[in-house]
Amino acid sequence: MAVLTPLQSPRFLSFTTTSSSSSSSSSLRFFRRNPTQNNLGHRSSSKSEVAIVWFKHDLRTVDHTALTAASQYRAVVPVYVFDHRILARFDDEMVELVLAALRELRFELGEKGPGLMVRFGSAEVVVPEIVRRVSASWSECGSGEVEKIDVYAEEEVEYGLRRMVGEVEECVLNSGLLQGSARIVRWRTPFYEFKNMEELPVSYSDFKKLKLSPTTPLASPDLPKLDIGLEWGTLPTLDDVNRYMDTNPWKLDENWTVMKAVSAAKSIRKKQSGQLEMSNVLVNAGASNQMNSNSKEAVKNKLRNSFFVSMNGNAVGGGTNVALDALAAYLRYFEGTPRDDWQELHDKLRIAESRTGAAFYPLFGPALSLGIISRRMVHYEAVKYEKERNGGFLSPLGYSASTVASAVDAVCSMEWYLLLASRSQKCMEQSHSIRIWKWNGHLIQYTVVGHGGPAVLLVHGFGAFLEHYRDNMNAIADAGNRVWSITLIGFGRSEKPNLVYTELLWAELVRDFIADVVGEPAHLVGNSIGGFFVSIAAGLWPSSAKSLILVNPAGLIISERSFPLIEERPTSGATWLGSRLLMLFLRLRVENIVKNFYPINPKRADNLLINEMLRASYDPGALAVLESIFSFDLSIPLNFLFQSFGGKVLIIQGTKDPLLKSIPRLSMFRQYCKGVTIKELNAGHCPHDERPQEVNSFICEWIEAMERKLQTC
Repeated sequence: MAVLTPLQSPRFLSFTTTSSSSSSSSSLRFFRRNPTQNNLGHRSSSKSEVAIVWFKHDLRTVDHTALTAASQYRAVVPVYVFDHRILARFDDEMVELVLAALRELRFELGEKGPGLMVRFGSAEVVVPEIVRRVSASWSECGSGEVEKIDVYAEEEVEYGLRRMVGEVEECVLNSGLLQGSARIVRWRTPFYEFKNMEELPVSYSDFKKLKLSPTTPLASPDLPKLDIGLEWGTLPTLDDVNRYMDTNPWKLDENWTVMKAVSAAKSIRKKQSGQLEMSNVLVNAGASNQMNSNSKEAVKNKLRNSFFVSMNGNAVGGGTNVALDALAAYLRYFEGTPRDDWQELHDKLRIAESRTGAAFYPLFGPALSLGIISRRMVHYEAVKYEKERNGGFLSPLGYSASTVASAVDAVCSMEWYLLLASRSQKCMEQSHSIRIWKWNGHLIQYTVVGHGGPAVLLVHGFGAFLEHYRDNMNAIADAGNRVWSITLIGFGRSEKPNLVYTELLWAELVRDFIADVVGEPAHLVGNSIGGFFVSIAAGLWPSSAKSLILVNPAGLIISERSFPLIEERPTSGATWLGSRLLMLFLRLRVENIVKNFYPINPKRADNLLINEMLRASYDPGALAVLESIFSFDLSIPLNFLFQSFGGKVLIIQGTKDPLLKSIPRLSMFRQYCKGVTIKELNAGHCPHDERPQEVNSFICEWIEAMERKLQTC
């Protein structure tokens, strides 16, 4: 039975439908043609205006707002810059997908006239140099002085990329041209016609009440074919990019890279068998990249007739037409097909479908992240296919195919979290400024306080968010530390994608955040299940942590040396129903439940906590997170993780915890966890928020003592 979706059905322009057999001809798309005035407000220009379109994560010509705007200029210079900071966010497979997309993009732009300029280097150096070169070439061609050069750059939400675009803008303004003749124009592809971010409701329920219809994608524009005598550069090979990345000043230390390459499940199995040797890991990691020439050629021959253009072949790649053809295959999963490439995609869909709709992002997430296709293109194609299935009719009860529902839900969910991230950066509603980090393509919120000193990472418990440490961050930072607090994937205002959530997934996120954002080993602080997550991270990857500070941590303490590891987390009708009943109960009782966790000072369970927990429960994807409760594996014992970590552990235990029986639990810690330091406090399940001054004192004294010991080692 197809999954029904509550999302608002869009309005569409009239178009001619095609049959399933002809739908694979992806180059024929009925998108709206370019308007005479685009939504960036630029009308047909004078004869001396030039647009530079800086491609980053928008590797397409179809439904490209900036390219449509640029088509009204006298000349257009599309450019892609291989910047270390952009490439550092990609694994090897993503770099392969980037190169494949750039080959197609350069071909498409070459057919339209200008081609694609390729450069290596820091964007704040390269882009202003292109601006100066365009100005000089314009004069050399006898066209006089260029009046204006607009550099179009897609708006970013990720903190590091926002900083990069800001630095480029400053350098462009100081490029030596006449004041105001060169500028950065930020743009985005509007999924909804929503302009004032300050008016965006933070509740998804309130947002749906606006009944906004997704906008229609733009057709690929015709571009001016004016040659102004520029050097366009050549596309690199994968080996060229790898050699360039070896010179990356921001490159992760090899130990961090190796650490990230080993999954949590694999690390546990090796530690259980006592076979985890980093030298072997290094050899294996290197060997995976040393395919002989014959095997590489065999893979390349296979890829010529496949949607999966990387060596690993895990995600759809190539150009826009390939991605749209793959999307057509995905949507038509329930129809028979004689095509080998469609059958290959259907096989991968079945493997990745860990829960209903979960295969969409592994297959198409990279193409969406790189902008090979846009979210509204996916929505448009999915709804068009639904109309084809139903004689032009869209049922108010939902979609008739689960693949259509999954695709629509996925892109609408992605758009919601993008809007939420944009709003959080423009509207200071919380006590700490919000930054965005992209993990596996998903938007994760965090904040950082302090300007130096030892690194400290605060990780919240189930259902909470970074502001649960509202009265800890500044106090710990004031003691001479640099403090990060993160909202884990699936909670608060971080993204809640459709996937199976496990304790190992969250531990891997903690590990990657330390490597990618913190950049050095940290003192890890975790409350409740967050304490379990940071214990897994420290136990499996000891080099990521300086010490553990656990506040009423979840997790078992057992005497046995071996334990089972649950790797399969199948969903069922019982978990589907159970999560919905549990969600209903939690929404009705959230205030009483939270106050019960604060028995000494219930006033601390205030509206900030309760309202945000309630708000997050209505976010798309929240039910998938709640389903994880029914499959949590707490069998990895804390004493095993502490021993594997080998570092110092502080446990702060609220003795009035209504969730965990403190007295027998503390006895187990003392009996089976040798060497841990225990601090008891007259508090409930969240001592750090119920009695922040005392907990802050414990934490700061502990960090200071640990740092002294580390310095003497």
